[in-house]
Amino acid sequence: MDWLLLILAGLFEVIGVIGIKRTADNNSVGNNVILYAGFIISFQLLIGAMETIPLATAYAVWTGIGTVGAAVVGMIFFKESKSWLRIICMLGIIFSVVGLKAVS
Repeated sequence: MDWLLLILAGLFEVIGVIGIKRTADNNSVGNNVILYAGFIISFQLLIGAMETIPLATAYAVWTGIGTVGAAVVGMIFFKESKSWLRIICMLGIIFSVVGLKAVS
């Protein structure tokens, strides 16, 4: 169950990052709600997950999901670079996170 909380925490971190981008483009109440709600929910879920998942593993997984998720969202919705080198680097993050899960 804690791993599910951690994955959800990472996904809500991505929502918070989307809120940052949207607020940077148009500082409105709605965009600020997305930003703050995404991060508040993400932190609460991360706290719950860290009750049983070791700190280093939980933080690495959370930031990995957030990093890769934000990069994918940027490529799909904000027309950011889709270079092969960028995709290979994201795969490196994914393999590293899976490796941490495997050894924890």
